[in-house]
Amino acid sequence: MENMPNKSEITNAGQNAGSRAHVLKQAQNWLEGGDGVALATVVGTWGSSPRPEGSLLAVSGTGAFVGSVSGGCIEGAVVKEALEVIAEGKPRLLDYGITDEQAWEVGLACGGEMKVFVEKFDNADLLNELLQDRPLALITDFIKGSRAIVRPEGHATTPGFDPGIANEVRQVLQLGISRSLESPDGPLFVNVFNPPLRMIIIGAVHTAQSLAPLANLAGFKVTIVDPRRAFGTDERFAGITLNGDWPDDAMAELAPDSNTAVVALTHDPKLDDPALEAALRSDAYYLGALGSRRNHAKRLDRLRQRGFGEDDLNRIHGPIGLDLGGRSTSDIAVSILAEAIAVRHGKTPKI
Repeated sequence: MENMPNKSEITNAGQNAGSRAHVLKQAQNWLEGGDGVALATVVGTWGSSPRPEGSLLAVSGTGAFVGSVSGGCIEGAVVKEALEVIAEGKPRLLDYGITDEQAWEVGLACGGEMKVFVEKFDNADLLNELLQDRPLALITDFIKGSRAIVRPEGHATTPGFDPGIANEVRQVLQLGISRSLESPDGPLFVNVFNPPLRMIIIGAVHTAQSLAPLANLAGFKVTIVDPRRAFGTDERFAGITLNGDWPDDAMAELAPDSNTAVVALTHDPKLDDPALEAALRSDAYYLGALGSRRNHAKRLDRLRQRGFGEDDLNRIHGPIGLDLGGRSTSDIAVSILAEAIAVRHGKTPKI
């Protein structure tokens, strides 16, 4: 086909592919311009697959494409299939084997296998939903090509799907990892579209200076809350978002959700307690507070007096962090980040 990319273009696509939001935005632009669009999604991997499940490649009717499903191994073949899907309108579930030689070309030690689902994507409203900065999961039926959106909260409308599937999809959404599911109606794929994890750190203290850049590297969008101007400075926290409001006001604005970890580090009840109260009333998935066991017990007593029950208080990890044995601020920062990641994945490891 005259619009097929050459090998160097395919390789560069894998290296320069933007985020999935970038892929969807380009698909939206093509649709608005009157072009046909197909979306290819990695829905199964075995061995050293170049791209994880949920990776996206969008293809226009002219053969232009954005994103990556393999880092360059099979992009040309998938683009060809996508153009046929745009013309015919019927989805395809494709199986590919990645040879050791192909894997080596994209930086992997050995090959593997992958499944790619290719579908015509002409629903502009659905694309707009997927581009919203809110957690959701897109269910796709491989056979029918039908789709539905499930959100973390509220009643899910899943027309065409087994009524019981929504709760199972929410569990996948909570873990944040796209995957296949078996349902009474056959195999489905749950593609998770979560905004970046957030970490709200209360207190621009020394531990925060170590924790903030580490959390950033781990994929968290970090905000540090501290009304003490001498602490929260750009010199001490270069590149980190600073909020100089009092914690109760800041938490109302930041609105922690199920994608948020809240970490209280000041040891000062005037700052930590209001933040913890707001976090306990939210869906924040992780709450941690720095301090000794004795100080934490006093903190819990104060929160009891504010009307919180034992189930609420058990959400707070205190003393904060996994017990790694270290005592430096960087050791503590690593232990906090490790615990926040473990809780996110349903793990509570004992060290």
